[in-house]
Amino acid sequence: MKSLRKEDIKQEVFDLYDAYAHNKLERRDFVQKLSIYAVGGITVPSLMSFLMPDYESTFLVDKNNPDLDSSFITYNSTKGGGEIKALLSKPKSAIDKLPGIVVVHENRGLNPYVEDTARRAALADFITIAPDALSPLGGYPGNDDKGREMQRTRDRNEMLEDFIAAFEYLKSHKDCNGKIGVVGFCFGGWISNMMAVKVPDLGASVPFYGGQPTEGIEKINAPLMLQYAGLDERVNAGWPAYEKALNALGKENVAYFYPDVNHGFHNTSTPRYDEPAAELAWSRTIEFFKEKLI
Repeated sequence: MKSLRKEDIKQEVFDLYDAYAHNKLERRDFVQKLSIYAVGGITVPSLMSFLMPDYESTFLVDKNNPDLDSSFITYNSTKGGGEIKALLSKPKSAIDKLPGIVVVHENRGLNPYVEDTARRAALADFITIAPDALSPLGGYPGNDDKGREMQRTRDRNEMLEDFIAAFEYLKSHKDCNGKIGVVGFCFGGWISNMMAVKVPDLGASVPFYGGQPTEGIEKINAPLMLQYAGLDERVNAGWPAYEKALNALGKENVAYFYPDVNHGFHNTSTPRYDEPAAELAWSRTIEFFKEKLI
């Protein structure tokens, strides 16, 4: 049987995967519903295999890139989960202090895609920290299904404190200039929005398809760049009210909607990935951080 392509898959299948990936469908129900679309030589196992993350061949940055200093550290989150493991990365060529970026994972811990993204941001002349909110539970377990199960057991406001603590760690780092932004994806997009509410001296925030705050918007000082997937009705539904509140309060913001792409379009490891949209969104993100943090 020929390999599946994104074009072979109905949008309803991606919608099912979105529901499964966000804990709205149990695995048994997900597989059962997938069987409806197993037609014309397409089997349920082949659909499952196609939809699951591929971390072997989708890296954009070699983890041993000779231009990077990238290694794991730990820091203390006194209001959150205690000792937190994180990937700290910066370019080896840096002479002056660098602006910082907190890179926030999705709802499954610090998986290889998010590590890759943090390294990629560092190569753009930033010092980056990518925490693992699963650290109090032993860390990212090596697969996303288990990671999602683990992350569901943690309180999301406690995890927010873990990422705020990462901001504070980076702010006091000897190689950081004290100007720090945050970028996050899915759950990390919500964290990025909430850090804008909770951290008065945050320099910039770029939530990718993240849930929006409904309270405390008046406290936001950081400029926002919001990245949304055109097909992501679930998350996009919260944008009009958020936009109205931001604009009424005079908060600096710009939002981009990428047509005909799914939630998770920046994630290189799944077929939801859309390279043109992801590259455009990423270039805008880096330009925004360079404008606001340097």
